[in-house]
Amino acid sequence: MLDQAAAIVPPGKGVPARYAAFSGIWAGQLNGMYDGKLAVLTVSSGGQVTVSYAWGDLVDNKPGVADGSGRIVGNTLKLGRLPNGADITATMPSEGTLNVTYALAGQTYTGSFARVSQ
Repeated sequence: MLDQAAAIVPPGKGVPARYAAFSGIWAGQLNGMYDGKLAVLTVSSGGQVTVSYAWGDLVDNKPGVADGSGRIVGNTLKLGRLPNGADITATMPSEGTLNVTYALAGQTYTGSFARVSQ
């Protein structure tokens, strides 16, 4: 799984608070059984992000980590397709919670993630 010491770069002064709120490491379970961690490494003033996503056993997908990038629009972070073919979106309904949707190979998994470190 993802190293707790993942290189989170604190958002700069010019980054709007609504974007900066996504920064940090988030952890939770998809469908109540598949562990996942999303590290939002950098957030720019325009809402662009770089991330690492780590997963445990996910059906026939072995544990792994993938790096990606994406963009925050409104209260939703939408990542570009990860190297393993997964599409991830994360919506923030309230401070400190992300509702994550992970789609891979025609299957969609959802779960609530909480911030575990800044």
